[in-house]
Amino acid sequence: MFDDSDNYHDDSGGALDESRASDDDGGPSDVKPENWAESFALCNPGRSNTLEREMERGLNRELSAEFLGTFVLILFGVGVNAQVTLGGGNTGDYFSINVGWGLAVTLAVYVAGGVSGAHLNPAVTLAFACLRGFDWRKVLPYMVAQVAGAFVASALVYACYYDALQHLDDGVRQIPGLTAAAEQATAGIWATYPQDYLSLTGGFVDQVVGTAMLLLMIFALTDEKNLAPQMNLGPVIVGGIVFMVGMSFGLNCGYAINPARDFGPRLFTAVAGWGSGVFTAHENWWWVPIAGPLVGGVVGGWVYDQFIHRFHSQQAIDSNVGDHQ
Repeated sequence: MFDDSDNYHDDSGGALDESRASDDDGGPSDVKPENWAESFALCNPGRSNTLEREMERGLNRELSAEFLGTFVLILFGVGVNAQVTLGGGNTGDYFSINVGWGLAVTLAVYVAGGVSGAHLNPAVTLAFACLRGFDWRKVLPYMVAQVAGAFVASALVYACYYDALQHLDDGVRQIPGLTAAAEQATAGIWATYPQDYLSLTGGFVDQVVGTAMLLLMIFALTDEKNLAPQMNLGPVIVGGIVFMVGMSFGLNCGYAINPARDFGPRLFTAVAGWGSGVFTAHENWWWVPIAGPLVGGVVGGWVYDQFIHRFHSQQAIDSNVGDHQ
């Protein structure tokens, strides 16, 4: 999503392969972009073996950052879900869930932004690969790291709230849509499930729209030819975007807008006692919060480019013509 010191973006925000720059002595330089969209493509072409090793080490650093950033996101996000649900309404409500997820995103971006760009979301990774030149070779590793971080965070939340879960359901893990006791359907703490009235088509549209708005705004925030904020402010704004998506589009199915956020925790619940029903509930709902965000992210980025970004080059041409008249 956003890079700082070691993973640079081109003018349109895509991550470049040459993630480490070299100074005259062959060592890494300390050059840093002044904002998210500023780019540098610096390397030492005469030392291919060194560059290859640096790129491999750089990718490992980026994957570690994606893992840890997504871990932080899910730990706080699912944690607030658990507190509100298991507290029986005495320890929060839907508003506090939205605030919690927004702040979770902000904190996670601060953790990973300067190393990997803080995608933390396969929909962001795919959109940047399709529209911002992000290296396609990194797409699958990024996604795996994101899902892994979400899975491990889900396990830690489970450990923290195990006794509360036992107190609520006496060890009988239940799933929304597959149990008559909705208040004991605790699988919804980890993954998203639709309202009973929502069709698969309606849910898919919901996820496309929510994620499209997320990526449209991220593309705007990383566009230096628009009003891109400074790096230290950006994570706060992104958290605010997620908060607004939750306040606007959370009713139908809980605004997953992130395949890793939903699939990692859902996979954890499948192996932690809730069983395969987490995949079959609501007419096999599980694929909707994966496919919908992946499509929606690309759509949102494309819409921004069509309405805003594609006019930047023409604006520069017009400016140059004016300077020479």
